[in-house]
Formats: sequence, structure tokens, C-alpha cells
Amino acid sequence: MVKAKKFVTVKHFQGEPKPSDLKLVEEELKPITDGEFLVEAEYLSVDPYMRPYAVQYPLGITMIGSQVAKIIESKNPDYPVGKRIVGYLGWRTHTVINPNMPPEIELPSQKPYLISDIGDLPPSLYLGVLGMPGNTAYFGFEKLCSPKSGETLVVSGAAGAVGSHVGQIAKNVFGLTVIGIAGSNEKCKWLVDELGFDSAINYKTQNISSALKKAAPKGVDIYFDNVGGEISSTVLYQMNSFGRISVCGSISSYNEDHSSLPKCTQIQAAMVFKQLKMEGFVVTRWNDQWQEGIQKNLQWIREGKVRYRETVTKGFENMFEAFSEMLKGKNVGKAIVQV
Repeated sequence: MVKAKKFVTVKHFQGEPKPSDLKLVEEELKPITDGEFLVEAEYLSVDPYMRPYAVQYPLGITMIGSQVAKIIESKNPDYPVGKRIVGYLGWRTHTVINPNMPPEIELPSQKPYLISDIGDLPPSLYLGVLGMPGNTAYFGFEKLCSPKSGETLVVSGAAGAVGSHVGQIAKNVFGLTVIGIAGSNEKCKWLVDELGFDSAINYKTQNISSALKKAAPKGVDIYFDNVGGEISSTVLYQMNSFGRISVCGSISSYNEDHSSLPKCTQIQAAMVFKQLKMEGFVVTRWNDQWQEGIQKNLQWIREGKVRYRETVTKGFENMFEAFSEMLKGKNVGKAIVQV
């Protein structure tokens, strides 16, 4: 019998998540039957969406999330031993999967799928630039923003997995001027010196309004919003007519009690008089094109148009630490846990 370790929710997050909100437990897995296969987690993802999504489900579930896992036993010819999958299996070390049965928790995501060998690139990229964050950047920018060469893009949360990817696509594929907003001098330096952003603003030490006027004196055409809050209101008031805003996330408020959030500058005046277009999205809208996004991002990595960086935490028992640090913005690029 295989014993699995997993984190289960014992208290819904209130404010900043606490270690006591989750509990690490063991369970004995039943032997696999025909059509099933057993996987062992190699890399697990921690992402901002987990914070607002997790509280929507009942207590006692396995904490939500995706992982790259290796098939170690199989009675399903479509999933042979030794192959790897990506699956939304939650924070657990081992999982018995029947691809024809619904998962424990229905997330707006795909069924587990086999991944290809990508040679000298690490399989963990299937949780980052070749996974959900990469596709979020690809579809959320290209499909919603209608970018044109010569335009100016601002991306908030720019040093995260999605933001850093969006900026590189905009700069190196579509020929835009790219301005990133991030939370440290180290991150800003990385964006400009290594990823090729035209400029970067440290929102913790700089006045965003004046810094943005200097970086984009002719205004902003596209805003890719990962953070929400007052940062986003400030950007909207410096946008050009017919600008486009793609709303990916609102990480600035994920740990806040929504009933006590401070008031933000109203955006309606900017929306109306500049005739802006704002659209929110969840990347699973493009589930039927998922592999297209992966192949396009892989092509850009091979061509040197997209670089990546991972913040790796080792040890399954450190899942919560990695999750908490990511929500505080301590990661650069994609935050993952290596088992």
C-alpha cells in the first residue's frame, strides 16, 4: 500500500493565510484498478489564484493546486509508467487517477494530461511558462489586448510568473514599449537588465503617477492588470484614447477583508472620456486551445524571445511557506515546490 501525504483545509483563510489553516496528514491509497494509474508528485505550483479560490470550497478538502507528477504504476495503456502528467491534483504527494472519474474538487481546469519531453528544459516549466501562467500571459494579452507595434504597455505584478511573461511577449514578439511595475529594486533591475523591459517602477519607493508620466510621456495604450487597487486606478488615468485593459488578477486585495477595503479612485471618468475597453478573464476560457499556447511559448523560449526564472522551495512539507512567501511577493518569476 502506498501512503500519500496531503495538506487539507481545516479553516478558511481570513486575512493573511496562517499555517494552522492547513493540516498535513497521511492517507493509505487503495490499489489501482483497470483504467487507473498512480502518480508521484515531482513539482507543485503555488499561485495567487489559490488564495481566493480555496475559500469557495468546503473545509476538509485537499488544498487546491496543480503539479507535475510521474506515473509510477499504471493499468491504463494511455498513461504508461515513466511518463509525466500535469494535473490539478492539489497539495499531495501521491494520487490514484481514473481519467474517466470527476476529481475531488471541480476546478475550472483540464483533466490531467501527458506532457512531452522538452530535452534540456526542466519539466517544472509545465507549471510556469509552459503551463497555466504561460497560457494566461499568451491568451490574456494577445486575445484581449489587440497589441500593435509601437504601442506602450504597462504590466503590474511584472516580476511574477504571468507579468514577466506578458512583458517579454509584448516587447520581443509584438514590438511594444514595455513598462513594468514591481515591488523591489532587485525585481526592477531584473526586468530591465535581463528581460529587456524599457523601464520599471518600484511601487514601494516611487510615486507611480509621476514615474509613469516620465516613462510613458505619450501615454499608455495597453494595461495588463495583475494587482488591482490604487495602482491600477493610477494607470488608467494615464491611458490613451481607445486603450485596452486586460484584468488578470487583483492580488493586492486577496488577503484583505473585502468589507473593509479602502476606497480607490473612481475609474469611470477615465473609462468614459478615454473610451477604454476593460475585460476580465480566466484562462480556462481557452481550454480548447491549451496546447497551442504551450507550443507557442516553447517556440519563443527556443528562439530566445522569452526567458524564465523560477523561485524553488525544496520539500513537500514547505508547501505553505512557499505559498505564503509568494503572496507576499517574495518570489521572482514562477514559484514552485520541488518534492
